[in-house]
Amino acid sequence: MTAPAKPSPRTRRSARGLFTSPFAAFVASVAAAVGFVAYVLWPTWPSAPAALDAPALPITVAGVLFQVPPAAIRATVQRHAGPHERIDLAFLWPSLEPPQPNAEASDHSDGKPVDANDSGDETGSIAKEATNNTDGRLFVTIAALGSVLPPVERLNSVYPQYVEGKASAGPDGLAILRSRAGTPYEGEDLVYVAGNPDQFFSRCTRQSDVVPGICIQERVLGAADITLRFPRDWLDHWRDLAASFDRLIAQLSPQGK
Repeated sequence: MTAPAKPSPRTRRSARGLFTSPFAAFVASVAAAVGFVAYVLWPTWPSAPAALDAPALPITVAGVLFQVPPAAIRATVQRHAGPHERIDLAFLWPSLEPPQPNAEASDHSDGKPVDANDSGDETGSIAKEATNNTDGRLFVTIAALGSVLPPVERLNSVYPQYVEGKASAGPDGLAILRSRAGTPYEGEDLVYVAGNPDQFFSRCTRQSDVVPGICIQERVLGAADITLRFPRDWLDHWRDLAASFDRLIAQLSPQGK
């Protein structure tokens, strides 16, 4: 009885090649397909941000088109046309002009986004915004409203749950309601037009010895939430302020005014 012949090394190598070659070809084809899809779908942002003196950039947030002057955009990484999840802006008040380029250092020109937007957080505090504000500047954040209640609905159904006592008189027909201690809005006041809150209202922090009071007002345009931050002292001229907000939004989104 003869022993079975052992396959030669050459035969074994050939056999392995028959099985590995199709698999390698399959892996290569899958890798090529994945690479092509990644190349096609990869966002093609400009290699450099727009110059500060460039014309207004067409930017969409939550499907709403805005025309934004590059000098008003606080984060360098956001200075490009196209869709954005959010944009952070600054304007001088009452002129509503973008800040001068030599003032960029205080406007996060290092390319890092500013702090997370408070406008979409019903239980958030705006106290932290006081340290980020600068006299004479109006800070604006535009982001998707998402599933958050619109500002007027929050005014009517959310904020009243957290205020205390009766309203006190504010400047030029405004009323002020203090938020209760131990609530999500502790340290804030709800400021609104007495008898017609829908006309003008904002949430404001109270001024301390070292930190000025800051207010926010929100506007909704389509699916976009526009949050405006300003010093509480400006409420003395709230009628001019409200008109400025209307004018600014019309400038940023002429088709949406």
